[in-house]
Amino acid sequence: MNRNNVWFVTGASKGLGLALVKQLLAKGYCVAGTSRNIKSLENEVSKVTKTFLPIEMDLVNEHSVQQAIEAVVAHFGQIDIIVNNAGYGQKGTLEEISDAEVRASFDVNVFGLVHVIRRAMPYLRKQKTGHIINISSIAGYTANFPFLDTYCATKFAVTGYTEALATNAKSFGIKVTVVHPGYFKTNFLKKGSIAEPANPIVEYTEARQIQEVHLRTIDGNQAGDPVKAANTMIKISEEMHPPLHLFLGQDAYDKAYEKIEQVKTDLEAWKDVTVSMALQDL
Repeated sequence: MNRNNVWFVTGASKGLGLALVKQLLAKGYCVAGTSRNIKSLENEVSKVTKTFLPIEMDLVNEHSVQQAIEAVVAHFGQIDIIVNNAGYGQKGTLEEISDAEVRASFDVNVFGLVHVIRRAMPYLRKQKTGHIINISSIAGYTANFPFLDTYCATKFAVTGYTEALATNAKSFGIKVTVVHPGYFKTNFLKKGSIAEPANPIVEYTEARQIQEVHLRTIDGNQAGDPVKAANTMIKISEEMHPPLHLFLGQDAYDKAYEKIEQVKTDLEAWKDVTVSMALQDL
């Protein structure tokens, strides 16, 4: 393992981000972790040490992100592996969610990630090495999650940005991976971690109740182990050819194949129409 690598992890005070930071520090890596509230991060991990730099950062504010990146380089002398983990869920159908709620989700889940990459890339390009790991979701590969319309849309955007970034970053020696976790035993489904729609529509009440029962059944019983996910991300950071797409969890694996089979079915059922779009000979 190359323990000379300096990691930068957003959303480091809870969930997968916290598990990753703890595993990295236990293995001797230098880590900078960010949170909206530095106290929560210091309480969970520690204050500034030789190997750990907690940073209070506002993802939505690109100047704050720039300051955080500069602080990492000033403290450790370099930055090597970026993990864009910060984000939150938003319940509600497209019809119910206001523009303000949609924009708030995209500001954090998508534009926050864009801000980090934009500000970190000059350092990675200059050193011609690095690895950007973007945490999407299985909901960023298949949107078959009722009442999580906006969350799915943001995670699809993360997946799309990552695929495009991989193409553009390759010539600079920068590796890129998008991670699609299924349900892991974190606080993602807890109140305060997933937002409710401000203006729910009564016609969706029955379906919403069914979904709520489903989520409550899952909450606390998620099969995914955050520590295993963290160690897997550390492992792929050492690979010469890491995956572009990394699915984590049996549920993620199963849902990915459901989507693949669905697309294959539609492709073949409509193949004649699909391939008949060429201009006719004049």
